[in-house]
Amino acid sequence: MTGTGRRMRYVVSRRAALGLLGAGAPLLVPAAPPARAQPRLDRVSFITNWRAQAEHGGFYQAQAAGLYRARGLEVELRQGGPQLNPAQLLLGGRVDMAMSNGIEALYFVRERLPFLCIAGIFQKDMQVLIAHPDTGVTGFESLRGRTLLIGTQARATWWPFIRDKYGLRDEQVRPYTFNLQPFLADRMLVQQGYLGSEPYSIRKAGVNPVTLLIHDAGFENYGTTIHIGRRTMEERREVIRRFVDASLEGWDQYLKGPAGGFDTGGANALIKRDNPEMTDDLIAYGTRMMNEAGIVRSGDALTLGIGAMTDARWERFYRAVAAVGVLPQDLDWRRAYSLDFVNKGIGRA
Repeated sequence: MTGTGRRMRYVVSRRAALGLLGAGAPLLVPAAPPARAQPRLDRVSFITNWRAQAEHGGFYQAQAAGLYRARGLEVELRQGGPQLNPAQLLLGGRVDMAMSNGIEALYFVRERLPFLCIAGIFQKDMQVLIAHPDTGVTGFESLRGRTLLIGTQARATWWPFIRDKYGLRDEQVRPYTFNLQPFLADRMLVQQGYLGSEPYSIRKAGVNPVTLLIHDAGFENYGTTIHIGRRTMEERREVIRRFVDASLEGWDQYLKGPAGGFDTGGANALIKRDNPEMTDDLIAYGTRMMNEAGIVRSGDALTLGIGAMTDARWERFYRAVAAVGVLPQDLDWRRAYSLDFVNKGIGRA
């Protein structure tokens, strides 16, 4: 035994024993040190609101850069899609958390469902209205009398708000079928879209569109939110805190990108793995739009950090949509969210 007091453990070498049986003396050799136990990871699942894209990049960055694992988490990051309803999967207990937007959290309250919002990654909703250049569209007030292609969901959420605010009419609206051909064929049409998607495709078709961000009309809906069941939030509070912290750090890294010293290649590779239709060019475009428009870093996030939410903004938004009949006037809107996991200064500009 050495002076350290540590004992050398021995085992019989099978090969040596076979060779020395006649001598009756097994050869003793040092045993390999026991394998170090891997730390147990807490498992958690999160589903996005659509197929993988740059607008989900912060979550993919947290996965690719090991930010979740560094916080003791094994995260199942699932992409949404046209055949998936993240809210239904959340309500059915198929996932722990789901990506959505602020108004859906208010719908939870209206329907008396025990689910809520715990982070608002996008300070500005990326929904836009798109017009052809040089057709007189300079703002929302210039949409009067024009034909607008708007989808069913938008007609139930932000359309009543901008309609009443800017003196527009329901008769102007035609269904939007997510097909760009009608818009490209008629210079006077205006259609809805998503800042990082339809404008990109329209530019590829040779048109430099005018885009009006719905947020700029005063529609203060939080976008790319994290929704969760109240029971899960209470029973796994520490796990959820680690998930939110890592996700916010992932968003900080993803938006800073290589110029800010962060490798986002792994995140983009995961995005393209999940959604093979995604290209490097479209990912770069979506990332640039988020940065240029201050989608993530603006408003309260400039001082409170990425994912910031406040009581004041939730109240303003609720009262604005309730005033146009989207939600009842007597809703207990404070039950739509919790501030317990945000406003920590993570990624603060």
